[in-house]
Order: sequence, then structure tokens, then C-alpha cells
Amino acid sequence: MSERPKRILSIAGSDSSGGAGIQADIKTITMLGGYAMTAITAVTAQNSKGVTGVEALSPDFVAAQMDACMEDIGVDAVKIGMLGSADIAEVVADRLEDLPCPIVFDPVMVATSGAVLADEATVEVFGWLMELATLTTPNVPELQALGGVAAMEERGVAYLAKGGDADGAEVIDTLYRPGQVPLSWSDPRIESRHTHGTGCTLSSAIATLLAQGKPLPDAIAEARQFVRRALAAAPGFGRGHGPMGHQAVK
Repeated sequence: MSERPKRILSIAGSDSSGGAGIQADIKTITMLGGYAMTAITAVTAQNSKGVTGVEALSPDFVAAQMDACMEDIGVDAVKIGMLGSADIAEVVADRLEDLPCPIVFDPVMVATSGAVLADEATVEVFGWLMELATLTTPNVPELQALGGVAAMEERGVAYLAKGGDADGAEVIDTLYRPGQVPLSWSDPRIESRHTHGTGCTLSSAIATLLAQGKPLPDAIAEARQFVRRALAAAPGFGRGHGPMGHQAVK
């Protein structure tokens, strides 16, 4: 009998076009050999051109989804993405307070298309989630919204500063951990407009690999390469920021 796959719970929003959010997480977790479960925080009407509608679920129903998964199936790692409201963020943090497994928090604030996905009240709760998380994965504008490097150091949390939104021919991602020397990874930038869901994919890949027992630096390195292969395999759908090719990653 083969070993059971690790159980990954994704707490995030649904992307109707399949490129990001829960849909990207399920594809990523599955391709990496994990078992994907979901607690959907919001449903969106969106495609490669943008988000045209968002409806958040009730905090109680988000909690009910989490409870249903954790009480029966169990969980080996958690990925947190779009939360939808401050109340949802609080109930998620409360449910995860004593969960003894890796937690990867992608502090989603703005979609690739530019749509705002977290208001100020929701962002205020992010501090609690960052304290609970094994790793937080902000991109350039998210890191700025969270107060920058100085504020993150003051919080004493581990985070991966992603460089995909920065300028330059190289994409540099840097891991900061309290009391440790920062670690950086650099690769040539893949020029493509099909970048929808890169952050969701990276964070869910890291969560899956951590659940499989990889040390944090190794999980980040492998997850970064998974994203790069998915970018290279993009099917070319959509007229805007199109989806990546998760299904083609080997």
C-alpha cells in the first residue's frame, strides 16, 4: 500500500476563471502529490481581464468548512489566501491558533489585475495570522502595505519577500527569519502576461512541500521552480493576465 498523500487545507477565495485562488491551489497541491481540501472564503466573478464581482461567505460558514475538514479528514498543512473580510480573518486565526502543523499565509490584498481584495480592517487582522504562520509570502506592494522590512522585523515573523513585482531582469525572492541570515533565490525573469495565480501557486506549493517534510528553504526552492515551470507551460488563455499551465508541470 502506497503512503497516503499529505492533507492540505486551502482557505481562500474561488476564482471563477480557474487561474488563481482555490482553483490554483487545488491544481498545485494535486500536481505535487498532496490531497487538497478547501474552506472557501468568497466567490468571485473574474477572468484574465479582472474581477467584476466578489461575494464573501459568512464567517460562521467559513469556520464550518474548516471544522468539517479538520475534524474528519485531518490536516498536515494549511495555506491561507484571500480572506474577504476582517470577520473571516479573525475566525480563521481563531481556528488555527493551536493547530500543530505548517501554515503558509499569502496576504492577498490586490489581484494580478489590480482589483482590491482586502480592506483596511482585514489587513489589520493580518498581524495575528502572521504570528501564527510558519511563513508569510508578501509581494512588493503587500510588503509595503504591511509596513515594510522594518515592521516585519519588529513583528518577529518569518516571511518570503517576493520580487516578481520588482523591476529588473532577475526575480529575487528573499527569506527572512528572526535571528537568521536572510536567504535569497534568483532566476531570470520569464517575460509573460500569463501570470495569473503565481502567488497562490507558490504559497500552496510551499505548504504542500512543508507537509511532506521538506525544510523551509528546500520547500521554497522547489516551489519556486514549480511556479517557473507552470509559467513556461501557460496555455495562452484569455486576453489579459492569463492563467499558468499547472496541468503541464512534470
